Amino acid sequence: MAGLLTTHQVQDLLKVDRTTIYRMVEAGRLPAIRVGKQWRFEPEQVARWLHERATLATLEGRSPVADEQAPNGLRALLPLECVQMIQDAFAEALDVMMVTTDLLGRPITQVSHPCGFFIALVQGAHGMAHCIKTWQQLAAAPAIEPRLSPGEMGLLCARGLIRVGSELKGMVVIGGIAPEVWPPADVRLSELARMFGADEMRVKANAQEVYRLDRDRLAKALRGVQRVADIFSHIAMIRQGSDAMSLPEEQAR
Repeated sequence: MAGLLTTHQVQDLLKVDRTTIYRMVEAGRLPAIRVGKQWRFEPEQVARWLHERATLATLEGRSPVADEQAPNGLRALLPLECVQMIQDAFAEALDVMMVTTDLLGRPITQVSHPCGFFIALVQGAHGMAHCIKTWQQLAAAPAIEPRLSPGEMGLLCARGLIRVGSELKGMVVIGGIAPEVWPPADVRLSELARMFGADEMRVKANAQEVYRLDRDRLAKALRGVQRVADIFSHIAMIRQGSDAMSLPEEQAR
């Protein structure tokens, strides 16, 4: 038992609150051992979680997000550190992956609550490019309300639109959700690995690491993604209004 970590130690390592730790344990994302009324954690499992987050952050850095931020662009309007925390909390609660993007499908946040199958594929040479393609297709979809549709990986995803006034600024995307028939045949998994430039053995080994939601939880996730988008819309509108008020009168007109 001396080699195991306490909940407090894991909080310090992961930089998340105690509630998030417990949700990760309940979702099976962070293996833990029950000792009386307390949880203990294996250092190797915690290190793996940290490695996956760092890998995703590095991969997301490959996406073609311009360094310049438009004055009224989504990246400029949202407090990204706060947005990331809100997104992380909702993704854990809904038990789905979640990311916020602009209308070109370019991520402005890190992916929250990624599933193992997503991580295996996105680590490939073409991983983020295929993700962005899926997110672009979601942005172009005519549906106003969130609807589930298959992405490049074969998993289901949906989006809630972020509006600032009458203007669309971006979207919140949920994903990592298994369709009714899952996993795909080995031949299809091999095709996906080649398409994403990922390690085939790792892709197949993580094919079951996806989110399986029943009808009620799917409905809750669809409501939730639009709720998060509405929250971000509200934050962006407040910040845009504050910026306008701070301008000299002749610039605010």
